[in-house]
Amino acid sequence: MKINFQGKNIEITEALHDYVVKRVTNLGKLLTEIEEKDGEIIVLFSLSKTTHHHKGGEVFHADCSINIEGKKFYASVNRQDLYEAIDAVKENLFNEISKNKDKKISLFHRGARKIKNSLKGLTNWKK
Repeated sequence: MKINFQGKNIEITEALHDYVVKRVTNLGKLLTEIEEKDGEIIVLFSLSKTTHHHKGGEVFHADCSINIEGKKFYASVNRQDLYEAIDAVKENLFNEISKNKDKKISLFHRGARKIKNSLKGLTNWKK
């Protein structure tokens, strides 16, 4: 897993970098099968401060793009707190990736069910 981290209008401290890496590697638990097959996962994480003069409102912007063997997942969030923004991006990506994973599994089961039903129909038809 390759993680590229970028900050705009904000200083990237070591603690902030570690926090982002910890959150992104939690997403990696969903992707262990891909990593075991030597699949390539590229993560682009960007943090920015939208304005310098606002003291309230949604000031921090976080977005993350994950490229998993050609499939792209993206999430973007504006929040008042920087750590809330990072957590919200992680949750959005977790939901998007798990939804895609569940969709792939359900399509496989649906196809297998159709084959099984057609085979049952053939055996009943011959009797």
